[in-house]
Amino acid sequence: MSSLHSRIDASQGRIPCDLTLTNAKYFDVFTCSWKVGALSIFDGMIVGVDAPLPAKRTIDLKGAAVVPGFIDAHVHVESSLMTPSEFEKNVISRGTTAAICDPHEIANVVGTRGIEWFLKCAQSTKLDLRVMLSSCVPASHLETNGAGTITGKDLAPFQNHRKVLGLAEMMNFPGVIHNDPEVISKLEQFAHQRIDGHSPLLKGQALSSYLVGGASSCHECVFLDEAAEKVSKGMSVWIREGSVARDLENLIPLLKMETSTSVGFCTDDRNPLDIREQGHLDYLVRESIKRGTAPELAFRAASWSVARHYSIDKNDQHGNIRMGAIAPGYVANLVILDDIHTVAIREVYQKGIAASELQFNALPEHTFFDSIKISNLSEADFIAPKGQVHIIDVLAGKILTDRHIGNHDDRGVAQLTVIERYGHFQKPANGYVHGFGENFKGAIASTVGHDSHNLILVGTNSTDMKIAAEALARTGGGFCVVQNGAVLFQLALPIGGLMTSQSSSEIHHQLTSLKKAAHQIGCELHEPFLQLAFLSLPVIPSLKLTNLGLVDVDAFKLISVTA
Repeated sequence: MSSLHSRIDASQGRIPCDLTLTNAKYFDVFTCSWKVGALSIFDGMIVGVDAPLPAKRTIDLKGAAVVPGFIDAHVHVESSLMTPSEFEKNVISRGTTAAICDPHEIANVVGTRGIEWFLKCAQSTKLDLRVMLSSCVPASHLETNGAGTITGKDLAPFQNHRKVLGLAEMMNFPGVIHNDPEVISKLEQFAHQRIDGHSPLLKGQALSSYLVGGASSCHECVFLDEAAEKVSKGMSVWIREGSVARDLENLIPLLKMETSTSVGFCTDDRNPLDIREQGHLDYLVRESIKRGTAPELAFRAASWSVARHYSIDKNDQHGNIRMGAIAPGYVANLVILDDIHTVAIREVYQKGIAASELQFNALPEHTFFDSIKISNLSEADFIAPKGQVHIIDVLAGKILTDRHIGNHDDRGVAQLTVIERYGHFQKPANGYVHGFGENFKGAIASTVGHDSHNLILVGTNSTDMKIAAEALARTGGGFCVVQNGAVLFQLALPIGGLMTSQSSSEIHHQLTSLKKAAHQIGCELHEPFLQLAFLSLPVIPSLKLTNLGLVDVDAFKLISVTA
């Protein structure tokens, strides 16, 4: 007997359902209204929403609200610092039942082996991970990564995988606009699938040309007028509220009834500390409602709008059940709420199984250790040009930066250094940054340095910076804080220099201590380490530093540190 045959039998009451949730006030995403009924579930699928069907187990919800499971429209799981198996344990209970993932962090470190491993993880997780294949590895020609260039030919073997939806964020928007042959080849290769966009501040005819290339979404909007133009030109806009990039307050006025099918939510990315203390997608939904968004619009944006964009609101040839709604024939990914305005979660069902009863699988094997290969460093390697220099200005809560010309020893200016860490043994690149704090003294360092993940440091003296770099090399990567020649605290991330196999509670404890140490040495940023990580990403305006030098992102070229 086929599974379809059995599901139809269950929907007719000829065989018992696995579970029926009676007296449910469930959210209808199609009409943006609430309905009352019984949700009957068989083999992970909703087979009835009307009168209760016979079931092996019946639970009376007593009028509790039920909404579709939340779908994160764009996330890099590696940036949570957790492995996929630990990530799912933390976000499912928060109502996130699916996520659209780009594994380009691990792909930049170890190449297509990282993509292959992530796809194996996606097949074994209870959380429904869908994958967009990394389009820009490396993000640009202005940096050095561990994988070299991943071409369209390299991606081809994964293109028809049951978990793959299309091509991930096309960050090289200048390459699209100027018809770069490799970029155009990838766009043509994925023309029949979804192509994610990545176009910060892009407007006008330049945006139109970018859209001609096939990009259909953007999660990089910071300003409301920018986001509104993108929606009006047919893009889906994902409102992002991560641990660093916090755009929800600016963009939430965009979410109205007339735009709600083109607007969704993404985290891109949240660390374990913020997930445990604030939440995951439930936090974005809650904050949206708190700022005046109708709950119905927030719940639609968090589910069906994303599913519709990626066509996962339909069954596919791989046997994946459609998602994003509470209706017959849809997967039973459900969030039970005690209160719709505070998004107080009572229980989450993943394919009809309560989150509290899920049995999680072990992590697929990998060999992504010992990825930090740097030469013997001297304090002279951390000496930057002096005098009048270009200075990167950190914008707290943004991955965009500003810039100005000033003196290297102006108050609040610190040195920024990026060290290539994949065994090419290049000389470190040095520059300057402002915004870590007027009284910042010492060094903080990270091997999470988007997107090539070289070793990035900010500091006020060569001794502490050298000690910080060497400390991370010994542990295979991570974060550390140094002052007066001593390591005050260190969090090891030995899996590709990006992740740890520790539990989220252990990571939470260490992140708390790490941030405390950073603030102890005068750092004023709320999220110093992930803020630091984006200072080496040369596709986000306006001024960044990679291992090859200072990058004027607006001009898309290397420039001298001295002004």
